[in-house]
Amino acid sequence: MESSKTKIKISFFVFLALFSAILVKAFIVQVVDKEILLTKAKKQFFRERTTYPKRGNILDRNGNPLAINVQTYSIFTIPKNLKGDYSTYKKVSKIVPSLTYEKILSIIKKRKKFTFLARKIELTSEQVQQLKDLKGVHIEAVAKRFYPNHELSSQTIGFVGIDNVGLSGIEYAFDEQLRGKPKITKYVIDRKGRPIKFESTQVGSGAQDVVLSIDKDLQSIAEKALKDTVEEFGAIRGGFGVMNSETGEILAMGNYPNFDPNYPHRSPSKYKKLAFITDPFEPGSTFKALTIASALEHKIARPDTNYYCEHGKLRVEGHTISEAEAKKKFEWLSVTEILQHSSNVGTTKIAFDLTYPKLKETLKKFSIGEKTGIELAGESRGIFNDEENVSPLSLSNISFGQGVATTGVQMLAAYSAISNGGYYIKPTILKREKSQIKEEDKWQIIDFQTSRELKEMLVQAVEDGTGGRARIPYFTIAGKTSTAQRSDNTGGYSGYIPGFLGFPIGTKDKFTVYVYVDKPAKGKSYYGGTVAGPVFKKIAQYILYKDRNLGNVAVKKKFNAKNSFDTVKVKHSSTRIIKGGVPNFSGLDKKSANKLARKLGLKIIHNGIGVVSSQSPEIGVKVDNDTIVRLYYQPPKYE
Repeated sequence: MESSKTKIKISFFVFLALFSAILVKAFIVQVVDKEILLTKAKKQFFRERTTYPKRGNILDRNGNPLAINVQTYSIFTIPKNLKGDYSTYKKVSKIVPSLTYEKILSIIKKRKKFTFLARKIELTSEQVQQLKDLKGVHIEAVAKRFYPNHELSSQTIGFVGIDNVGLSGIEYAFDEQLRGKPKITKYVIDRKGRPIKFESTQVGSGAQDVVLSIDKDLQSIAEKALKDTVEEFGAIRGGFGVMNSETGEILAMGNYPNFDPNYPHRSPSKYKKLAFITDPFEPGSTFKALTIASALEHKIARPDTNYYCEHGKLRVEGHTISEAEAKKKFEWLSVTEILQHSSNVGTTKIAFDLTYPKLKETLKKFSIGEKTGIELAGESRGIFNDEENVSPLSLSNISFGQGVATTGVQMLAAYSAISNGGYYIKPTILKREKSQIKEEDKWQIIDFQTSRELKEMLVQAVEDGTGGRARIPYFTIAGKTSTAQRSDNTGGYSGYIPGFLGFPIGTKDKFTVYVYVDKPAKGKSYYGGTVAGPVFKKIAQYILYKDRNLGNVAVKKKFNAKNSFDTVKVKHSSTRIIKGGVPNFSGLDKKSANKLARKLGLKIIHNGIGVVSSQSPEIGVKVDNDTIVRLYYQPPKYE
């Protein structure tokens, strides 16, 4: 028994002594000899590198590559290790002709430690093997980002830096997902001075692809159409966006001029940003649809409610509110006609009946003054007066799109809500199905009846209003032009931003298109209908015509202006048109009277509502180019 206790005691003291020795040694290593050992370690270690797996690809909605990787190599050296023997560098220049001996000497001049001779260059397998056999020169395989479509969708995709770190666009927003998990590579020197590479046990992995909602072919068509127009009109730039109105997917989006992300340093920074989401501007007349939406929602007006438009001029707080075209001298216009003819005075009167608190309530539902939340950095919330009330002059300006600034994507999302029956859907740059839409990404902001009435009014604006050049054969288009004054750095206005925002009616898949052109040159047209309308047409027509099933659905529904509204059709008979004189307008509504007047080149002024009951001059009176025909309306009577 005593023997066992003795053995236990001996064992205890032996372990205690050994443990104490370990503690003493650890103290000496970590405290006493710390600096000496660190110095020795630094002499052995000359480079640590964090590398990531091949960056994930960026694909369009159909799997087409937008950003991929190509294999390249980086060459580096430690000049001090060669101890002045530069014969190795002469061998490098023979293997890689682009790296001349003189160039290498200029790179390593006054350098002793780690130095790159070349980064991300393409080499053949033979060149790689020859470089590996050289003493004092090291080579690393590095994946280089490549954008096979060059400028296409460049501002959305973005670009990476020399270390494959995303710097803008999708490359920046999804950098962590695209990069994956890193691995650590260390280069140390053994006792004989030879470099040895050690890699961490954690292997880099996890890089994921990103699939965008962008359609590469549609993007190409849209970019070409915008580029041609910007150059034709000598504009500073332009922008466009196409959104699926039911899923919120952005099918195409961009600005021109753009840049090649393979060579980002060759372009100014202003061309690299996606101004469609980052740069707000006064939307102009496209905003009138939102003012009218608010009036319909609050039961302030109906499509056939009439407003007297003061012959095109209205005094408000000492300022004159005028129509965009001075020659427009409207009298009585219905709400539909106010939108059709883009009347500033008419929209102002609607806003005065509505009041700012009610208008603001609706605009907030349309997310005016708020970011849409699209998955890209740099989005602007725009400029919006969040006060409880504003002055009459401010209310007037806001009602027709001045004194408020929105981004392209904000207005695109707002009109998509009109298109899809009243639901605001958060825009996304990622591909998603209807079933993937979350509750927090979709909510109803206006009544279905309001959206239906707005669509009918917007159709009228294209069929018989300012948006005629956006019409597409066999399809019915709803839309609105804008000719917004362009604010400048002085706080005033300089030039215009013509735009068109609209969508087709009755199609299987609903989509909305917005196009704007920034500051056409002096002497060029600056109206939304003539500048932006044709670009809208090219983009929408491509979508509608490329899918025959989509086209067939639209044609079969036969939804067009001719049978969507209750109108009195013009009868081209001898009793209607008098050669050389005033025609017979009796019994016509305003739409039909306008058509007949345009056919004969007459200027007319409307008075009252309903159908024509009398006219001045009378039927058959000879007229010239300066004659104005006044038409007087009364509600029709039925037996």
